[in-house]
Amino acid sequence: MRVGVVTFPGSLDDGDAARAVRLAGAEPVRLWHADADLHGVDAVVLPGGFSYGDYLRCGAIARFAPVMTAVIEAAGRGTPVLGICNGFQVLCEAHLLPGALVRNEAQRFVCRDQRLRVETTATAWTSGFETGAEVVVPLKNGEGGYVADEATLDRLEGEGRVVFRYLGGNPNGSRRDIAGISDAGGRVVGLMPHPEHAVERGYGPGTDGLTVFTSVLAGAVAGVLA
Repeated sequence: MRVGVVTFPGSLDDGDAARAVRLAGAEPVRLWHADADLHGVDAVVLPGGFSYGDYLRCGAIARFAPVMTAVIEAAGRGTPVLGICNGFQVLCEAHLLPGALVRNEAQRFVCRDQRLRVETTATAWTSGFETGAEVVVPLKNGEGGYVADEATLDRLEGEGRVVFRYLGGNPNGSRRDIAGISDAGGRVVGLMPHPEHAVERGYGPGTDGLTVFTSVLAGAVAGVLA
């Protein structure tokens, strides 16, 4: 399986994401923000960082990068897409996911190992977990507060599209402790914490994040994502 990892000007976790893909057993394919196509990849990761310096709003300029036209088209065809931190912001700006990410409630950058609960395994990126599993992955953001109107939040809850939820205290004021969500089909997932920083023993808080990447690989091998 070939998983594309996009690099925008200002990306800083693209190398970590590519390493996570490799450790999961897939082939990482580096994609540049100016690429007009995805070079035949089977899934896409939008990594964390500060795309285009976070000018205007986080992810607002990245949404118009040439590569995002290809990502949006691929997502429409069912290609799995994962947005992590800044990548989550880009997915919301591109309207692949609803809502928005705003400045942390405490007006401070937060960096810590974060406990999460896996709320659903019915996505391309969480099928390898057990529903209700508690995991720990690093969190680092200044604009990580997930917001949406009440109708949207109710719809996400009712349709089982809240993918991860914060445990042990809400670090950024996200509505309903939401740490990650999916689209209606479960192929597009965005989350604020960083699973790519928890994929190898001795580096980070453990290996809980690796399952995010092995999930999409296992789905492809089983033909679920064909």
